[in-house]
Amino acid sequence: MQLAQLNIAKAKYPLDSPEIKEFIANLDRVNGIAEQSKGFIWRLKDESPDTTDIQLFDDPRIIVNMSVWQSIESLKGFMFKTLHRDFMRRKSEWFERIDNNLVLWWVEDGHTPTQVEALERLRYLSRHGASRYAFTFKQSFEAVAAK
Repeated sequence: MQLAQLNIAKAKYPLDSPEIKEFIANLDRVNGIAEQSKGFIWRLKDESPDTTDIQLFDDPRIIVNMSVWQSIESLKGFMFKTLHRDFMRRKSEWFERIDNNLVLWWVEDGHTPTQVEALERLRYLSRHGASRYAFTFKQSFEAVAAK
């Protein structure tokens, strides 16, 4: 089993504004670090270098990041032990607070989650709380292979 994740953020400013320029300018760099990190498998991307064109919501200020990792530990390693950590520490400068902005779930090896699947997991977590179906770092569940 592999770990899928979706996280969303709502920018305080339009994505082309000077107030968020530093964040946007570093997205490609941070995404590159993710792709080189131990345990990285896949991430949602399009032709744009910073992936801010991917829209799962009506609001263009909501940006998304979706990826698959070998384990919770490998995702945490990237998030908290690389340059990514420095940008996380500054997120309140650029983004509004969203209560349910991250969802984790287990997928079969080789499965690439869809955007629809990811949104379903995020909405489930928001409505029902953490479970094996959709969880967070604070309330995680071990992978259980389908029988």
